[in-house]
Amino acid sequence: MSLPAFIDLTVEEQATELCSYFKALGASSIDDDQSSEGDLSSIVAVADLCFREGNEGEAEGVLNSIVSMLVLLPNEKAEPLITTFCQKLVKPPSSKLGLICLRVLSVLFHGLDTASSTRYTVYHTLVQVAGQVEQIKSVFTDLDKMRAQLAPCKPNNEQMQKLLRVLHEALLNSRESELASKVMVELLSTYTTENASQAREEAQRCIVASLADPNTFLLDHLLTLQPVKVLEGALLHDLLTIFVTEKLTAYIKFYEEKKDFVEGLGLKHEQNLRKMRILTFMQLAENAVELPFEVLEKQLQLTEDQVEEFVLQVLKTKLVRARMDQLNKKVLVSSTMHRTFGKQHWQQLRELLTTWRTHLRQVKDSMLTIVNEQAELLAQQS
Repeated sequence: MSLPAFIDLTVEEQATELCSYFKALGASSIDDDQSSEGDLSSIVAVADLCFREGNEGEAEGVLNSIVSMLVLLPNEKAEPLITTFCQKLVKPPSSKLGLICLRVLSVLFHGLDTASSTRYTVYHTLVQVAGQVEQIKSVFTDLDKMRAQLAPCKPNNEQMQKLLRVLHEALLNSRESELASKVMVELLSTYTTENASQAREEAQRCIVASLADPNTFLLDHLLTLQPVKVLEGALLHDLLTIFVTEKLTAYIKFYEEKKDFVEGLGLKHEQNLRKMRILTFMQLAENAVELPFEVLEKQLQLTEDQVEEFVLQVLKTKLVRARMDQLNKKVLVSSTMHRTFGKQHWQQLRELLTTWRTHLRQVKDSMLTIVNEQAELLAQQS
């Protein structure tokens, strides 16, 4: 990406101008006799001086001028300077300056060679600043795009874990709970059996957040994460298992016996009941094309006049496709999402795809036969 020309001066002239500027702001550490590289190092070290009150209007131009010099340095010389530069910008004193830092860091990120290891440092800082000014969506939209952006600079597993942690925090700060949950799951997936215990607390927070989210129903993938497996035998893992595989009655029994534990997690019983009723309905719908109202009343512990309203709530989630037959008091199920997707379901899917492929071949063969017969008939007529 080509960078804009911030100042129509040589690098040496820019360094001289910036040294004078920061000296005027009180930067006593800048030496008149330094080389241009020494100048740049001293300039970066005092870059946050332009955040002083009364200088906000000049800050963006000054910082962009520094960026225009940083991107010209070879990687080995640029790395310590860019790290320092990011440290100076990571905690802007106001939202206005935060937005300026966000734009400057974005220019730096896109101005660096895609394989430069310093791109990781800049992106990490971008996420931190974006979280502070609630502009995280301007930096991060999805995990696949982020991986593609950072893949050329090859961050290691520990670096990715650090990035995912600050990204998760930034997303929560910006009230992007759905994206935050995906990022937390991605973070937990980076751990192995050897180091999974290190993420024990994060696994606990992930489980609680997923249970508390009123729009998250499919939770079986959490049980496959190594840090979650570390929790096996703990009450929280037992509760998660109930939400993954059990029905409403199992949750009610757990709650009655462990009420203080559930409430201590910050989970609301009424919301848990709603979610477990929907999950139980899904499980019933997996094995039946018709669900009588009286079965729903019993299994979901609803009164007769609550059933229809509840079914409408289920249909709004789009987890189940069905319609109500009020006259005959039953629900006619078309399809449902599975709460768990194991080996049995993969086998069913394989058989279904095989059947479809066979039918398509039969249609193709039939069409070819018809075409050939028509061709022969036309040939005879001519």
